Amino acid sequence: MSQLSAWDHPEPLALDTAPLPEYGSGSLADLLPTLAAGLGVPGLTPTIGELTPADRVCVFLVDGLGWEQLRAHPDEAPFLTSLLGGSRGGTGRPLTAGYPATTATSLASVGTGLPPGAHGLPGYAVRNPATGELMNQLRWQPYTEPGAWQPYPTVFQLAHQAGVHTAQVTSPAFQHTPLTKVALSGGTFHGRLTGEERMDLAAEQLAAGDRALVYTYYAELDGSGHRYGIASDTWRGQLMYVDRLAQRLAEQLPPRSALYVTADHGMVDVPFDEEHRLDFDTDWELRAGVALLGGEGRARHVYAVPGAENDVLAVWREVLGEQFWVASRDEAIEAGWFGPPGACDERVYPRIGDVIAAAHDDVLIIASEREPKESALVGNHGSMTPAEQLVPLLEVRP
Repeated sequence: MSQLSAWDHPEPLALDTAPLPEYGSGSLADLLPTLAAGLGVPGLTPTIGELTPADRVCVFLVDGLGWEQLRAHPDEAPFLTSLLGGSRGGTGRPLTAGYPATTATSLASVGTGLPPGAHGLPGYAVRNPATGELMNQLRWQPYTEPGAWQPYPTVFQLAHQAGVHTAQVTSPAFQHTPLTKVALSGGTFHGRLTGEERMDLAAEQLAAGDRALVYTYYAELDGSGHRYGIASDTWRGQLMYVDRLAQRLAEQLPPRSALYVTADHGMVDVPFDEEHRLDFDTDWELRAGVALLGGEGRARHVYAVPGAENDVLAVWREVLGEQFWVASRDEAIEAGWFGPPGACDERVYPRIGDVIAAAHDDVLIIASEREPKESALVGNHGSMTPAEQLVPLLEVRP
């Protein structure tokens, strides 16, 4: 049963209070088009105006490294902290991840240069209109043809076609995944197990062409946050390691190059109690009229039984009160959650929930029976709060 009784429900959060991603000027989807345009790749527009072009560009994406979490831990990350803006003397700035702030969506935004409503990965798990089933877009289960699901070329492919030396340096496990294919393919893939190996090879690949675009990635900070929380010693230890990796790469940059350290989302820790973890599987109000529950705890896609869409929207708004922004599909699209006006493709429209619930407070909508592993995570992300949405953009030049 919901924590709020029928007569205690406060007024729902106004949708215009949601801090929207800065699509077109300061989102993850704007980063690679801006950098590749500076490399002379045709057809791309530089929309992040303050980035000076370089002949060789490396993007180091740290999964789960939020802007707010980085700023809160200067002792664990002295090198990255030195790159922040303000009194520390760096020129770093935040970007917005895009909605939802989750790995599959953000990696697709980075790699394609498109917002979620266009590239078509608008959540952790969304309905496949062709089958009616939920599709987990991180694990790509159940399998669907990658090129049909996301048909646009990646920025890496466009750069490779334009004669730019293009490479991805990451875990060997990602080489043949559908997510890599739709979001990050183009040029050559180099699998390396350790972080140090990736940094060293990324620097080598950066120097391998007169024009180069190199991508490298580290995932374990995010994993530590999910399992132990961002308040844990384990997470702080991982941040210290990430800081050393970034410095190692920065110290090997070849001439005429630039390194950009960024991330796919931030994270918040959510307490383990009924007040902060609302269980869909035991709450008859939230379940009423719902055919499928998608998304994740802080960014839910809710698919209603046909004909029950308005009732589900009304109940979710009433039950969730001031804790979530709750919108219909059309309201979320028109408000710009998934991209600027007109950005949502027709093929993507039915993948988005009839109702969208984005967390405002430190709360989750868990599903203890159908999602036991996800429901047990300490650190979570997905919504539009600054802690989740803001990611760093830190620049290093030799």
